[in-house]
Amino acid sequence: MKNRVLSLAGGLAMAAMLCGQGPLMAAQQSHAPATDNTKVNKRDRKSAEPTADQAKNKTSDREIMRQIRRAVLKDKSLSTYGHNVKIISQNGKVTLKGPVHSEEEKRAIESKAIEVAGDGNVTNELTVKGD
Repeated sequence: MKNRVLSLAGGLAMAAMLCGQGPLMAAQQSHAPATDNTKVNKRDRKSAEPTADQAKNKTSDREIMRQIRRAVLKDKSLSTYGHNVKIISQNGKVTLKGPVHSEEEKRAIESKAIEVAGDGNVTNELTVKGD
Protein backbone atom coordinates (compact mmCIF):
# COMPACT_ATOMS: atom_id res chain seq x y z
CA MET A 1 0.00 0.00 0.00
CA LYS A 2 2.83 2.38 0.94
CA ASN A 3 4.53 1.78 -2.43
CA ARG A 4 1.28 2.59 -4.27
CA VAL A 5 0.98 5.91 -2.46
CA LEU A 6 4.59 6.79 -3.25
CA SER A 7 4.11 5.67 -6.84
CA LEU A 8 0.96 7.79 -7.20
CA ALA A 9 2.68 10.84 -5.72
CA GLY A 10 5.67 10.37 -8.03
CA GLY A 11 3.38 9.97 -11.03
CA LEU A 12 1.49 13.16 -10.22
CA ALA A 13 4.74 15.08 -9.82
CA MET A 14 6.01 13.72 -13.14
CA ALA A 15 2.76 14.67 -14.91
CA ALA A 16 2.91 18.16 -13.47
CA MET A 17 6.48 18.59 -14.70
CA LEU A 18 5.61 17.33 -18.17
CA CYS A 19 2.83 19.92 -18.36
CA GLY A 20 5.25 22.65 -17.36
CA GLN A 21 3.72 22.90 -13.92
CA GLY A 22 6.52 21.68 -11.68
CA PRO A 23 6.23 22.29 -7.97
CA LEU A 24 8.27 25.48 -8.19
CA MET A 25 6.22 26.93 -11.03
CA ALA A 26 2.94 26.05 -9.34
CA ALA A 27 4.09 27.78 -6.15
CA GLN A 28 5.20 30.83 -8.11
CA GLN A 29 1.88 31.06 -9.91
CA SER A 30 -0.21 31.16 -6.75
CA HIS A 31 -1.13 34.69 -5.87
CA ALA A 32 -0.19 34.80 -2.22
CA PRO A 33 -0.47 38.23 -0.60
CA ALA A 34 2.76 40.13 -0.08
CA THR A 35 4.12 39.86 3.43
CA ASP A 36 6.08 43.08 3.18
CA ASN A 37 5.24 45.72 5.80
CA THR A 38 7.75 48.28 4.52
CA LYS A 39 5.20 51.11 4.38
CA VAL A 40 4.10 50.49 7.96
CA ASN A 41 7.69 50.26 9.14
CA LYS A 42 8.54 53.58 7.48
CA ARG A 43 5.66 55.23 9.32
CA ASP A 44 6.89 53.81 12.61
CA ARG A 45 10.36 55.33 12.10
CA LYS A 46 8.99 58.84 12.60
CA SER A 47 10.25 60.23 15.90
CA ALA A 48 6.72 61.27 16.95
CA GLU A 49 5.40 57.71 16.57
CA PRO A 50 5.68 55.41 19.60
CA THR A 51 7.60 52.24 18.85
CA ALA A 52 8.23 49.10 20.87
CA ASP A 53 11.76 50.15 21.73
CA GLN A 54 10.37 53.31 23.32
CA ALA A 55 8.17 51.36 25.72
CA LYS A 56 8.98 52.22 29.28
CA ASN A 57 10.88 49.69 31.30
CA LYS A 58 8.83 50.40 34.40
CA THR A 59 7.39 47.31 36.03
CA SER A 60 3.83 48.58 35.58
CA ASP A 61 4.31 49.17 31.82
CA ARG A 62 5.96 45.78 31.33
CA GLU A 63 3.09 44.14 33.24
CA ILE A 64 0.47 45.94 31.13
CA MET A 65 2.16 44.80 27.91
CA ARG A 66 2.53 41.26 29.25
CA GLN A 67 -1.14 41.00 30.23
CA ILE A 68 -2.38 42.36 26.90
CA ARG A 69 -0.03 40.10 24.92
CA ARG A 70 -1.19 37.08 26.94
CA ALA A 71 -4.86 37.92 26.27
CA VAL A 72 -4.20 38.41 22.55
CA LEU A 73 -2.26 35.16 22.19
CA LYS A 74 -4.88 33.25 24.17
CA ASP A 75 -7.56 34.21 21.63
CA LYS A 76 -7.20 31.51 18.97
CA SER A 77 -9.79 33.20 16.73
CA LEU A 78 -7.26 35.94 15.91
CA SER A 79 -5.06 35.66 12.83
CA THR A 80 -1.28 35.52 12.86
CA TYR A 81 -1.32 39.24 12.12
CA GLY A 82 -3.53 39.77 15.16
CA HIS A 83 -1.23 37.74 17.38
CA ASN A 84 1.76 39.80 16.24
CA VAL A 85 0.50 43.35 16.72
CA LYS A 86 2.81 45.80 18.47
CA ILE A 87 1.78 46.64 22.03
CA ILE A 88 3.56 49.67 23.45
CA SER A 89 3.00 51.01 26.95
CA GLN A 90 4.37 54.35 28.09
CA ASN A 91 3.40 55.49 31.57
CA GLY A 92 0.22 53.41 31.49
CA LYS A 93 -0.85 54.65 28.04
CA VAL A 94 -1.01 51.85 25.48
CA THR A 95 -0.59 52.16 21.71
CA LEU A 96 -1.57 49.27 19.43
CA LYS A 97 0.06 49.11 16.00
CA GLY A 98 0.27 46.76 13.07
CA PRO A 99 -1.95 45.11 10.48
CA VAL A 100 -4.93 42.88 11.26
CA HIS A 101 -7.29 41.04 8.92
CA SER A 102 -10.63 42.64 9.81
CA GLU A 103 -12.45 45.36 11.71
CA GLU A 104 -13.72 42.69 14.11
CA GLU A 105 -10.17 41.61 14.87
CA LYS A 106 -9.15 45.24 15.36
CA ARG A 107 -11.99 45.79 17.85
CA ALA A 108 -11.29 42.51 19.68
CA ILE A 109 -7.63 43.42 20.27
CA GLU A 110 -8.55 46.95 21.34
CA SER A 111 -11.10 45.52 23.77
CA LYS A 112 -8.48 43.27 25.35
CA ALA A 113 -6.13 46.24 25.77
CA ILE A 114 -8.87 48.36 27.36
CA GLU A 115 -9.65 45.55 29.82
CA VAL A 116 -6.04 45.71 31.04
CA ALA A 117 -5.09 49.39 30.68
CA GLY A 118 -8.49 50.96 31.25
CA ASP A 119 -10.83 53.04 29.13
CA GLY A 120 -9.16 56.15 27.75
CA ASN A 121 -5.66 54.66 28.02
CA VAL A 122 -5.54 52.89 24.64
CA THR A 123 -4.71 54.39 21.27
CA ASN A 124 -5.69 52.01 18.48
CA GLU A 125 -3.49 52.49 15.41
CA LEU A 126 -4.18 49.00 14.03
CA THR A 127 -4.81 48.88 10.29
CA VAL A 128 -7.02 46.44 8.44
CA LYS A 129 -5.07 44.58 5.77
CA GLY A 130 -7.31 42.78 3.30
CA ASP A 131 -6.66 39.18 2.36
